[in-house]
Amino acid sequence: MLSRLTALPRDARDTLFLLLVIAWVLLPQVNELPLWCSALAAAVLLWRGWLAVQGKPLPGKRWLLLLLALTMAATWLTHRTLLGRDAGVTMLVVLLTLKTLELRARRDAFVVFFLGFFCMLSNFFYSQSLLVAFSMLLGLLGLLTVLVNAHMPVGKPPLAQAAKTAGWMALLGMPIMLVLFLLFPRLAPLWGVPSDAMTGRSGLSASMQVGTIAKLALDESVALRIKFDGAPPRKQDMYFRGPVLSSFDGIEWRPSRLNTAVRYGVTASLAVSGEPLNYEVTLEPTNRPWVFVMEAAAQSPVLPSGYQSAMQPDLQWLANRPFTDLVRYKAQSYPAFQHGPLQSVPGLQEFRDLPPGFNPRTLALARDIRGDPNLRGADTARLVEVVLDRLREGGYTYTLEPGVYGQHTADEFWFDRKQGFCEHIASAFVILMRAMDIPARIVTGYQGGELNSVDGFWVVRQSSAHAWAEVWQSGRGWVRVDPTSVVAPARIGEFERLVVPQGAVAQALSAFSPTLMTQLRLFWEAANNNWNQWVLNYTQGKQLELLKNIGFESPSWEDLSYVLIAIIVLAALLGAGWTLWDRAQHDPWVRLLARARKRLDKAGIASTPATSPRQLALEVAGRYGRQEGSAGRMLSDWLLRLEQQRYAAAPAAGGKTPPQLRALREEFKRLAWPA
Repeated sequence: MLSRLTALPRDARDTLFLLLVIAWVLLPQVNELPLWCSALAAAVLLWRGWLAVQGKPLPGKRWLLLLLALTMAATWLTHRTLLGRDAGVTMLVVLLTLKTLELRARRDAFVVFFLGFFCMLSNFFYSQSLLVAFSMLLGLLGLLTVLVNAHMPVGKPPLAQAAKTAGWMALLGMPIMLVLFLLFPRLAPLWGVPSDAMTGRSGLSASMQVGTIAKLALDESVALRIKFDGAPPRKQDMYFRGPVLSSFDGIEWRPSRLNTAVRYGVTASLAVSGEPLNYEVTLEPTNRPWVFVMEAAAQSPVLPSGYQSAMQPDLQWLANRPFTDLVRYKAQSYPAFQHGPLQSVPGLQEFRDLPPGFNPRTLALARDIRGDPNLRGADTARLVEVVLDRLREGGYTYTLEPGVYGQHTADEFWFDRKQGFCEHIASAFVILMRAMDIPARIVTGYQGGELNSVDGFWVVRQSSAHAWAEVWQSGRGWVRVDPTSVVAPARIGEFERLVVPQGAVAQALSAFSPTLMTQLRLFWEAANNNWNQWVLNYTQGKQLELLKNIGFESPSWEDLSYVLIAIIVLAALLGAGWTLWDRAQHDPWVRLLARARKRLDKAGIASTPATSPRQLALEVAGRYGRQEGSAGRMLSDWLLRLEQQRYAAAPAAGGKTPPQLRALREEFKRLAWPA
């Protein structure tokens, strides 16, 4: 197979390599592109590769215009626009792949190269993970390789030589990249991904139907990372509060009518006690304004510049705008707290309401409990304990797949299925509480976490999504009740989550070593966390902190610009000084001949400092021939012209490099040197 590829003409070989690089660049976006776009891109790239291998002519412009018109229509039908992120990326992929069918000249190749660079950058609209960054680094080296290869002369220069040159280019550019990364001012909206870059992210919802949170149990992606300043709390105390759901229509739970509740006396009224916990949260993009903190935070979390947060009457913290990027903030929470009205107020009626016509057997159960002679005059705490005893002793189980619930979800849980995930249990519990005229509501968020022993961060995954209940008690306010902890104590205490089915590779690795998959995941997540902390979360605040460390008292973004300009000027002066020194110390003609000797020595043509360019030209001609247009002919002619420039040309005025020598030096870079 390799011999067949090397036997292909240079145009065909270079085209196949270019198509391979394009496919690599487009691969991470397959899940984000419309199905027809991915299929079209694959078909066009395969077709173009077949044309290159077979030496067939490329399609005419009429076919390309027809394909372009059809794809524009398909883009419009898919996105209902030709503008915006998703439609723009779709059209960019279409244009890149269709342009490969026009590779007739070097100009066409350059258009493909730079469209490839744009497509490579568009991958970061959808993911900025370490894996995507690494794969795009390989894509960058591939595009640089084909760009260098396109500037090489006729013949079949090895791709390894072009790849080596591209690698050196990338390596030399790294200091510049690092300086720009550290000091280039991050000014919105010029810095960052588009605001719709995180649309469609999975996670908690602002409403809940029974069964929706169970779907998140299959999602092992990270929701947030926690770094505690001191000793961490117990796992059973790690409740990260999210949306609070109080309005129920029989099918779906929604947030409370807060304005009405506040008007009638239901406010946060938070009172904390004991020692606080100080910690830092790294929140993955959610496209939601929810600020996840441990229950309960009395003070606003310290958010990055541009964000503000406020506590809602239901104790949830909301930011002034959604989190479309990775964000890191500090918070302080008190595990011992009390909130809500201590005495009955009219606004609590909302948390007793139930829609008519739903769950008749649950309503009858509530009447039976209320009518029990042993429970006459029982307070709310006693009634809650009775219901928890029923969960504890009634054969109820915690499962990820309880089946599809019908219209009367609470009836099915209490009397028929007796199994469910956390939202099944919490919803049935709250409905029963309300049926007994006890104010109750559902709180969603995350519970528990896993300590990553590699970097010391606690990892909270989407699969840690949880739903629990709050009931109102006179003199105490809202009290957390987690009925899932009664059905499955290990879910809350030791945080033993339901096992998600593994793939074939994961099963094979687990069979080989039970702890191997766990260790690999810990190391990979620690690496991703470092990437998030030091790269994605390198904000303007960190830039200003860097300036403080080097002596600025109150730095600003203008100071960043001054430092950046100073470094650029200093680098330019150092480069100019080195160039002048190098020219003064070395004869440019001798240096160019030495570079040629070094290249020929690698090809087996040995020489000494006394070997003249003419002797080298004869060696090259004897080994590679002097056929018209061959690489050997071009190389030997270049060596003869180098000798002629030295001994036949008049010296340049003022000691400057003669124009003939500058031309030979530029041609040296384009020659196909033998390997």
